[in-house]
Amino acid sequence: MTIYFYTTRGDCGCFSNFSSHGFELDGKYWPTSEHYFQAQKFPNTPHCDRIRQVKTPKDAANMGRSRQLPLRPDWEQVKDDIMRKAVLRKFETHADIREILLATDDEEIVENAPGDYYWGCGKDGSGKNMLGLILMEVRDILRSRTPEKT
Repeated sequence: MTIYFYTTRGDCGCFSNFSSHGFELDGKYWPTSEHYFQAQKFPNTPHCDRIRQVKTPKDAANMGRSRQLPLRPDWEQVKDDIMRKAVLRKFETHADIREILLATDDEEIVENAPGDYYWGCGKDGSGKNMLGLILMEVRDILRSRTPEKT
C-alpha cells in the first residue's frame, strides 16, 4: 500500500515540510523544515535569517521562491542534501513523528503534490517524488539506529 500525503492534516501530515515540528540545526532554531530549506537558498545573508523568522511555512516558501535576490550558485547541486538534512533532523528531534514514520514499514511514501513534479508526484504521477524518496531514506537511517524489538 502506498502512503500519500500532501497537507499537514491526517495521520501522515507530519511528513509535510509545513508541519510545525521545529528543530535546531546549524546553531539556530527553525520552526519547520520548510523554513530551513527555503532559507538555505540564501546562506550567510540577512534574507536567510528573515526567512527563519517569518510566522508561517507558507511565508517562508513564498520568500524562498521569490527571485528578487539571487539564489546561491550551487543550489541545484545541494538542494537534495539540504532537504535530507532538514527532514532527518526533524524526525530525530521529535519521537512522536519518528514513530509514525517508522510505522510505515517498507511502504512507498509519495508527496501527492499536483503542482510539483520534482519534490512531489505531480498531477499525473510522473513526478520524481524526491520528498517521498528522502522520507524513505530517513526512515532507513532511523531504523538502522533503532535496536530491534524482540
